[in-house]
Amino acid sequence: MCGIFGLYSDKVNDLASMVYYGLYALQHRGQESCGIVVNDDGVFSSYKDLGLVNEVYSKDILRKFPHGRMAVGHARYGTTGVTNRANCQPIEVNHQKGKMALAHNGNLSNAYELRLELELKGAIFHTTSDTETIAYIITQERLNTPSIEEALSKAMDRLDGAYSLVLMSATKLLAARDPRGFRPLCYGRTKDGTYVVASESCALNSVGAKFIRDVEPGEILIFDENGVKSDKSHCNTKDKKICIFEYIYFARPDSIIDGISVHEARKTAGRILAKTHPVDADVVIGVPDSGLDAALGYAEESGIPYGIGFIKNKYIGRTFISPGQDERLDAVKIKLNPISEAVKGKKIVLIDDSIVRGTTSGQIVNLLREAGAKEVHMRISSPPFTNPCYYGTDIDSKENLIACKYDIPQIAEYIGADSLGYLPEDELKNLICGSCDYCGACFTGEYPTDVPISTCKDRFEKKLSDR
Repeated sequence: MCGIFGLYSDKVNDLASMVYYGLYALQHRGQESCGIVVNDDGVFSSYKDLGLVNEVYSKDILRKFPHGRMAVGHARYGTTGVTNRANCQPIEVNHQKGKMALAHNGNLSNAYELRLELELKGAIFHTTSDTETIAYIITQERLNTPSIEEALSKAMDRLDGAYSLVLMSATKLLAARDPRGFRPLCYGRTKDGTYVVASESCALNSVGAKFIRDVEPGEILIFDENGVKSDKSHCNTKDKKICIFEYIYFARPDSIIDGISVHEARKTAGRILAKTHPVDADVVIGVPDSGLDAALGYAEESGIPYGIGFIKNKYIGRTFISPGQDERLDAVKIKLNPISEAVKGKKIVLIDDSIVRGTTSGQIVNLLREAGAKEVHMRISSPPFTNPCYYGTDIDSKENLIACKYDIPQIAEYIGADSLGYLPEDELKNLICGSCDYCGACFTGEYPTDVPISTCKDRFEKKLSDR
């Protein structure tokens, strides 16, 4: 997942504070670590650490950043690489032709081959993420090209998989999206002329920037003293495959991705569920936050009243993207509290975005039972997860997916629900206005790239330095 953010200004500004607000708006995309790099006339100043944005950056730390004309930021959700300071982004590189800071969202499908090739040529890696591989490839190309944008373009010839990038050199800010457009990326402009690049449009709003447009799949944008230039040489070289899970779970509902409202996509999922999996019930409730919009759609379509069944602790993050299973279980215990008056003695339609391992869903259903719910009918606004994801979602093996172990009635029994219904796989396209330009490989097993040679993920590995 990850949230990336970049700024380019014609004049010197307090950009660190702007990046702080941008990352704060993208916090839902990554909660493990965050980082900011400010460019003050070619001098890079950075601060990166583990934790949430408001934990890492105090007022005193933000004041220590120099004012500058460019900056990049990153909020990390790790799917490869252990959780430690070395894997914090943006990655900074000093090379023979200058400096570079790189923030990346996504996973390369050919990362193993590229890293092996680099290591056999003497490259020494300091992180376990594939972002460093991208940085090496761009640096290699930069040594043989006259500009950073040409180096990035040549690097894109060698990269495969999911990557949305914000890259800063001494004099330019670049934004790029892989030719399939797996992960979102957009840009806008503030009233004072500062250009803003962000993973989602909601982050533009947080700094007062007006949305201009999405970065096209395969496009490179160059921001410098001459304005904005676009390189579309990689556009339309691959079929577009936006990750459908962006609309189901990842993105904030107030974001617009590739012209489609995330809020409306989720309401559409709820309406489809009401038609395909109707149930006699008293109230429809959603699991905060990503289940709320679908619950509203289900209620509107079915005529069953919409209700608020849970109060969410606003000071805990998203359990699906917690680093390990123990953390997920602990988080659910303090994240949600049912409103007994709203559910006691009632037949409940419970809407959530997905069931991955089943443990979290079981706990949520049990919370409603303990609060006195008469029946709990669970409806899921996505199809069953049956395959690993290689493009930036923490679904790493079939052995951890409950839908690969049990059929739907068995899953319902496992989580303690009276019934269970998933969004039909053939309805996914209707979340994005009937378009088939999406990747749903985690549901279908139909991958738009070659399956990686090595799918080993060591992000849960415990090292002495991490303890």
